[in-house]
Amino acid sequence: MTKKINNKKNKKNQQYNDHSFANRINFKLKNLIPITENQKKVFEAFSKNKNLLLTGTAGTGKSFISIYLALKEVLEYQTYKQVIIVRSIVSSRDIGFLPGSIKEKIKVYEAPYYAIFTELFGRNDAYHYMKSKGVVDFMSTSFVRGITINDAIIIVDEAQNLTAQEWHSIMTRVGKNSRIIFVGDIKQNDLNTQREKSGFYDFLKIVQNMYEFEHIEFDKNDIIRSNLVKSYILTRELLEEKGLIACLSTY
Repeated sequence: MTKKINNKKNKKNQQYNDHSFANRINFKLKNLIPITENQKKVFEAFSKNKNLLLTGTAGTGKSFISIYLALKEVLEYQTYKQVIIVRSIVSSRDIGFLPGSIKEKIKVYEAPYYAIFTELFGRNDAYHYMKSKGVVDFMSTSFVRGITINDAIIIVDEAQNLTAQEWHSIMTRVGKNSRIIFVGDIKQNDLNTQREKSGFYDFLKIVQNMYEFEHIEFDKNDIIRSNLVKSYILTRELLEEKGLIACLSTY
């Protein structure tokens, strides 16, 4: 078993040295080292080919490390052909008020990824370039029905905003040689009607009965965004526990 694992690593290293897309285009993906215990768990689970459900506190790097791990597989190891980022465009109920075409309206929701890619590559044009080369793609859940996604790592961001139907639609799109990572924080749920109730808890029950998935819950000890964010969240949680303010997940 160890020999097989070593052979796989050697093959990946050879691919990186000779053929990697990152080398050919002179884009260097920064080396990311997990900081917290739960981040380490994500790296370990991912290395074991697990599909992931990453949930919990904001500011813990869930989306950032998911995109990093996916890009490393695609660019350096070439295990997959593409990274696909999927989001539920919750504001689509108001999307008609935004100017421009559908693509222009959806582009608003891509803003976080420009920043993430800039940090990962040290280049402001990284996200745009990767999209132009087909290495990364972005789509809303409105457009996943009827397609099959092969040879890709799918990252479903802001997953707390998925309805039960959207969770189901996305999961049934995963094709051959593809993996999926769901990222979300139930306390930042933007769904505000009973008809659009989040399907998170039902999906969690399903995942807990699937050996292909690993669920990792981030907490206040994993907050790395800034000291101010950590202080705010710790204070808010303390006041929630004392019943002095409403819990965000109840809104």
